[in-house]
Amino acid sequence: MGNIIVLAILAAVFYYIFKSYARYSDYSKEAFKNFSVSKEALQKSELGIFVALVAKVAKADGKVDALEAQLIGIMFDDIAGIFPEPHKTKEILKEIFNEEKERSDNIEQLAQTLARSIKTNKAKQQQFMGFLIQLSFVDGEVSKSEEQVLQQIAEALAFDPQTYHAIFNQFEKMMQNIQPKANIEDAYKLLGVNAADDLDTIKKAYRKLVKQYHPDIIKSQGKDEAYMQEATAKTQEINQAYEMIKKARG
Repeated sequence: MGNIIVLAILAAVFYYIFKSYARYSDYSKEAFKNFSVSKEALQKSELGIFVALVAKVAKADGKVDALEAQLIGIMFDDIAGIFPEPHKTKEILKEIFNEEKERSDNIEQLAQTLARSIKTNKAKQQQFMGFLIQLSFVDGEVSKSEEQVLQQIAEALAFDPQTYHAIFNQFEKMMQNIQPKANIEDAYKLLGVNAADDLDTIKKAYRKLVKQYHPDIIKSQGKDEAYMQEATAKTQEINQAYEMIKKARG
C-alpha cells in the first residue's frame, strides 16, 4: 500500500508541475469555453476523431473487454470535462464510440483527417499514438488484428516508423516484466482490501484504483512514454489482482 501512496503523490506532483506550462491550454476548459456542443462539431474535433480511433483499436480483436471498457469510460469523463455541457458531451462521445467500433472501413480516412489537424505538432502526434498503443496493451497482450489497426493509423498519421516501433517495443518489454501476484494475500494487499471484505467492497476499491492510475489523455499532454508505461503497468497489476480474487471466490 505504501508504494501506491508514493506513486499517487508523485503523480499529483507531476500533474501540478505540468499545469504550469502554457501548452496544457491546448486541451482545457478555457480553450473550449466557446465550443458549441453538438454531435457534428464533436465528430469533427481532434478529440472526437481520436475517440473514433480509440473505438477502432478497442474493437480490433472483436470485443471490448471489461478493463478496456472501464478505461474508455474514464476517458469519456476526462475529455467531456473540458467541454461545456460535460454530460451532453459524454453522451455524444459514447455515441460516436459505439458507432465507430462497428466500422473498419474509415480508419485511414479518420487518421488522415487527424493528421491534417495536428501535422505541425509532433508532441500531439506522439501523445495520441502513444495512448492508442497503450490501450492495445492494457489487457495484457496485443493481437495481430490490433497491431494491424495500430500500424494502419500510424501510417495514415505519417507517424515516424522508428518512433512507433520504439514505443511499441517499450510497452512490450514492460508487459513482459509484469509478474502476476504470487498469492491471494498479495492481491488483497495491492487493492487495499481484506479477505473478509465482500466482493462489492473489493469491486469499489478496484474501480477506484483503476480510475486513479489510468493513463489520462488530457493530463498526459507533454509527458513522455514513461508516464504512459507506468500507468499501464499499474493498471494491469491492479486488474490481475482483482481477477485473481474473483477467481478464488468462484
